[in-house]
Amino acid sequence: MTATTPPTPTHTHTPTNTNTHTEPPTTPTLRDFYENPDVPVASGTPRTLRQARILAAALPTPGATVLDIGCGDGTAAATAAPLLRGHRLIGVDWSQDALRRASTHLTHVVRGELTDNGLPFATGAADAILFSEVIEHLVDPDSALDELRRVLAPGGHLMLSTPNLAAWYNRALLLTGTQPVFSEVSLRAIHGRPGTEVVGHLRLYTARALREFLTASGFDVVRITGAPFHGVPRPLRPLDRLVCSAAPTAASILLAHARRRAGD
Repeated sequence: MTATTPPTPTHTHTPTNTNTHTEPPTTPTLRDFYENPDVPVASGTPRTLRQARILAAALPTPGATVLDIGCGDGTAAATAAPLLRGHRLIGVDWSQDALRRASTHLTHVVRGELTDNGLPFATGAADAILFSEVIEHLVDPDSALDELRRVLAPGGHLMLSTPNLAAWYNRALLLTGTQPVFSEVSLRAIHGRPGTEVVGHLRLYTARALREFLTASGFDVVRITGAPFHGVPRPLRPLDRLVCSAAPTAASILLAHARRRAGD
């Protein structure tokens, strides 16, 4: 675009009393943050596969409608798709950049939001929802779960994953006065804990808190299991995998399988 030069004033008088107002610079919002292509929008493969296996076992009859809400760049849904053959998998996100990338992996992608009936689906239209590493980014998780419950059919499955505030290494870090991994105090940089990648986490859950929250939101929790975290240093990964199996409440990532309570 070529800028135009404003016309030169035809007088030279300068008012002594002006009401000029300079607009303050616009502060970036969370939407701006998540529309930034440099912000990671993919879940880890191990937890995606664990979720998909659980969901595949829960959906033995083909033809289910499965929504991957907060699908990001679509790689998680693409990873899960071979285990969900025969079902219709739809990626949903509000980030236009994420949807552009997801469209290279998924046949069906749509834009939607998690508040005020913002998901473009009829009530009870979905048989299952994948909700991977989304809830920790939300300002209003209560309204989000209300909307998920609305689009799920009674008895429909919710597969939710989120980082664990009470992960085994976070318990040790807190004892030393160190900020827990996964927590963030700024959208500009990491402070007070290991790591350098800012991903916009606003809320963190323990297994107990997640179970209580889902129950209060109209879901029956079937099971909460654990999954490893790709960011754990390589020498500690065998221990991370062991904790996931032996003590899920101390696992890096929490995987919750819940069902929409009938009648709510």
